[in-house]
Amino acid sequence: MPEQITLGRYLFEKIKEAGVHSIFGVPGDFNLALLDHVKEVEGIRWVGNANELNAGYEADGYSRVNGFACLVTTFGVGELSAVNAVAGAYAEHIPLIHVVGMPSISAEKQKLLLHHTLGDSRFDDFTAMSQKISIKLKVITEFDDAPKVINDLIETAILTKRPVYLGFPSNFSEALIPASDLTKYKLKLSLPPNNEESENEFVENVIQLMEKAKNPVILVDACASRHAVIEQVEEVARLTKFPVFTTPMGKGSFNEDNSEYYGMYIGALSAPDVKEIVESTDCIISIGGLLSDFNTGSFSYSYATTNVVEFHSNYCKFKRANYEDLQMKGALDNLISKLSKVSLSYQPKLSPPKSKYEYQTAKTCPEGPLIQEYMWKRVSYFLNEGDVVVTETGTSSFGILTTTFPKHVKAISQVLWGSIGFSLPAAVGANFAVDDFKKLNSSYPERRVILFIGDGSLQLTVQAISDACRWNIKPYIFILNNKGYTIEKLIHGPHESYNNIQPWKHDAILNLFADKVEYENLKVSTNEELDELFKNEKFNVPDKIRVIELMLDEFDAPSKLRLQAELSDKINSA
Repeated sequence: MPEQITLGRYLFEKIKEAGVHSIFGVPGDFNLALLDHVKEVEGIRWVGNANELNAGYEADGYSRVNGFACLVTTFGVGELSAVNAVAGAYAEHIPLIHVVGMPSISAEKQKLLLHHTLGDSRFDDFTAMSQKISIKLKVITEFDDAPKVINDLIETAILTKRPVYLGFPSNFSEALIPASDLTKYKLKLSLPPNNEESENEFVENVIQLMEKAKNPVILVDACASRHAVIEQVEEVARLTKFPVFTTPMGKGSFNEDNSEYYGMYIGALSAPDVKEIVESTDCIISIGGLLSDFNTGSFSYSYATTNVVEFHSNYCKFKRANYEDLQMKGALDNLISKLSKVSLSYQPKLSPPKSKYEYQTAKTCPEGPLIQEYMWKRVSYFLNEGDVVVTETGTSSFGILTTTFPKHVKAISQVLWGSIGFSLPAAVGANFAVDDFKKLNSSYPERRVILFIGDGSLQLTVQAISDACRWNIKPYIFILNNKGYTIEKLIHGPHESYNNIQPWKHDAILNLFADKVEYENLKVSTNEELDELFKNEKFNVPDKIRVIELMLDEFDAPSKLRLQAELSDKINSA
């Protein structure tokens, strides 16, 4: 290491220190000098995407598996193309750093009428647009302070699980700083401790409520996985034996093979036996709740008890009392340390709901055309422990709710932000993370990345397949061909032209993108064909990129999607 390094290299060294080994983005003249320094950092690759929106979605998917991601775009035209992806990351608690190559400081001071501007000689138009979708936004103005700014942004993103924005002027990439700054300014990635008095008071209240509970439940939602408390949740369940339910966004946040797992609660959309158990409870322990419409059956939660405890990333709640700045990770650790010394009155007496085992009906393969009722349950037997399952907003994200996951399956779906087209690049990004783990540790277990996406959504972001082929990334891409936007047709306008799409020859996609990489095109039209495909040993090995076209009836849809569509139409019309 030389005595001095460039600020550009410092940035990418710190990105690597934070655990990132693949960087997503698109080159542009204001970030080119910065990108010169990626190759100086061993173990980092520049992915190079077809467009900025896909780069943002891939960074999102990468972060959901890896824990952090980096996106690099250019000023104005580049960063605005990525805004939708960054906004989705903000809404769904995904940590990433969006690095924007900006015009030089001198150009800004002279108010030059540069390309990529709005022609108003202002250089803060776009940072103002990103302010609302970034937990913190900084533009480097003095290179002496730059290392601290870079560290602060990375730390903030990782600890809050939200995107941050770094404006990097083009003339600062070559600025020299002491190489010793790399060790002098180490990243601090541990959460600060909670206020001890507040944490103890909250935990004592929770324990007292638990001691009295006769019919308690634990409800696990998205932020349990986003903020890395899955292990704590399983330990609380083990110590209390309370029945555990997840939400749609919480799927994969609790081991579905666990004896304490009882199913999925979605308000009015829940299975009747699940609905009865949850809504008759006298104590709810809610962990990581995100109460959006698609996550709650359009706000149809209907439990009567006021004995509700909420654990969140930056506050906790006991009944009506808020404990501000009390982080759930510390509170759960405290609770676990005391539960072993507590005598609970609750005695497990519930039999697991029948709906928990509905997937077993897929053991018998019905004859005839492929139908979703069979397909999603059959997927339960195709999945392996540790797989990453990505589903698209719409048919796929509702269908996967009836699939039972093996242990440690990672579920990725954009239930809250719900931007169609997200899932394909997110799956590619997730596969980059899996690939990076494998390169760093040859004994890392084999993990498949499996995507289910509709034919309509595919058309928004199909270039992400090119990104995968460029680096020989090998996801399974299941395309649900149901002739357009089925979820929209179910909500409103079933026969309107605006819900239709131009049909594509899906078996030609890999022929177009896959130059010099091994690939496979498949088509499934019947339940028997799906069953045989999933039984095929060669197909189960992720040794090539695959596109599998699933031929479905235009209006065939999961029952939960039909019910949600009815509720959404009523809300939209109110």
